[in-house]
Amino acid sequence: MAFAIGPYHVEKPVILAPMAGVTDLPFRRLCHDQGAGLVVSEMVTSDVRLWNSSKSRHRLIHDDEVSPRSVQIAGGDPVMMAEAAQQNVELGAQIIDINMGCPAKKVCNKAAGSALLKDESLVREILESVVNSVSVPVTLKIRTGWSLDQKNGISIAKMAEDIGIQALAVHGRTRECKFKGQVEYDTIAEIKQQLSIPVFANGDINDPIKAKYVKDYTNADAIMVGRAAQGRPWIFREINHYLHTNELLNSPSLEEVKQLVMKHVVRLHEFYGDYLGVRIARKHVGWYLQTLEDKSQFRAVFNRIDNPQEQLDKLEAFFTAE
Repeated sequence: MAFAIGPYHVEKPVILAPMAGVTDLPFRRLCHDQGAGLVVSEMVTSDVRLWNSSKSRHRLIHDDEVSPRSVQIAGGDPVMMAEAAQQNVELGAQIIDINMGCPAKKVCNKAAGSALLKDESLVREILESVVNSVSVPVTLKIRTGWSLDQKNGISIAKMAEDIGIQALAVHGRTRECKFKGQVEYDTIAEIKQQLSIPVFANGDINDPIKAKYVKDYTNADAIMVGRAAQGRPWIFREINHYLHTNELLNSPSLEEVKQLVMKHVVRLHEFYGDYLGVRIARKHVGWYLQTLEDKSQFRAVFNRIDNPQEQLDKLEAFFTAE
């Protein structure tokens, strides 16, 4: 089940996808504890002049990271991308991941993320520039192409391997599809067949049965889970268990969920400080409440709390009342 990225052996074939505003250090550590074999940091802009913002500063703390420390960078300028890669390595990154998979407008309008896929010569320049600028492994995340009639994922994948990219994650949609419509796993299967580096399948993998189906169908080395981990980080241990045994793991007990949520919120307060920590906790607790299918007014109450200790007290009371 294991695969390697350069010198790093990853034992569990389930990866946490980088998600801007979600996969911060507390969440990555939590997912790793729950069985994610590799966790990738949220996207950092390649424009190092912007790194002084509070948002970027929090994204650049790599020293407490779970190993191997994989940091995703995004941008459309080969020189800036190389500089961002070098600086992240100096800050402790052990793997640099290049984002050519994000369909978000604000990323694509700057000719970064999946917008790059329609300019193969620029893709080549960026990949060569980053690979040649650092001594650590470089990985890449792409989509199956720019649009349904321009599915160039296979040619980009082969180019990436030739240049020295050491693992490739493929989201089974084009840039045009964003997150809508069916994910097509055939292109991922074809890319896997043509490459010898590890390939990770990504896109709408939201439960253990789907994970096994996609892994078997594409023959991918690992499954990459993104949005399905929000509010449900235990999905990693569920997928690992199902891949090994073909049996579904029981859902965590309410007590287990409570312990996990409380620990997560405490870590957010510690990592971000009181002001930001309280606000970021609201978002994550909202996802947990969706997973618990909570129909009460608790979320509205929780979102009005400004005090860290009061957040914990209210959570304690919520779970005790359940």
